[in-house]
Amino acid sequence: MHPSPTFRGTEADARAVIDAAPLATVAVNGDVGPVIALAPLILREDGRRLLGHVSRANPFWRCAEAGAVPAVAIFHAGDAYVSPSAYPSKADHGRVVPTWNYVAVEARGQLTLETNPHLMREYIEPLTNRMEDGRAAPWKVDDAPEDYTARLSTGIVGFEIEVTALTCIRKLSQNKDPSDRAGVRAAFEADGNALALEMERE
Repeated sequence: MHPSPTFRGTEADARAVIDAAPLATVAVNGDVGPVIALAPLILREDGRRLLGHVSRANPFWRCAEAGAVPAVAIFHAGDAYVSPSAYPSKADHGRVVPTWNYVAVEARGQLTLETNPHLMREYIEPLTNRMEDGRAAPWKVDDAPEDYTARLSTGIVGFEIEVTALTCIRKLSQNKDPSDRAGVRAAFEADGNALALEMERE
């Protein structure tokens, strides 16, 4: 993640990103290098545990069969290319270059597995309830036949990341002067990019 404190968000920002964009890129070390999985994760109420699951056919989980392993989860909440043409200062002095703006969260911690099919509901239900919340007719796990969900549960593996470090980066041109920032925001608005709204928060 970008090391500059200029772009550092708060822990509340981090939680908001995870809530809004739960599909994470999760990485652990394997025998021949990093092993990656895409998995939706939910942050538990204590703010220190991420719950997720992957297909049992996914080799990702095998990396933690012997016990807890270090893991990194990255959550992406929007990004956009920044053209030098967006900066009014380009016309003044030309000392501008392209960059990329983004909002993202890095969660680091220890990943442990749960392979018991009878316990998979603990990993599925909180995420389901979160994603269905606010819908006119929210779907619940109990809406499906119990024998059906029990059979599907044998095909997944749950995991938990005990979070030891949570970092939010909101790289939104805060290091530019007000006119250049306004130019970037206007360019994002013209493109319909949601980062325009994020820039208004800074």
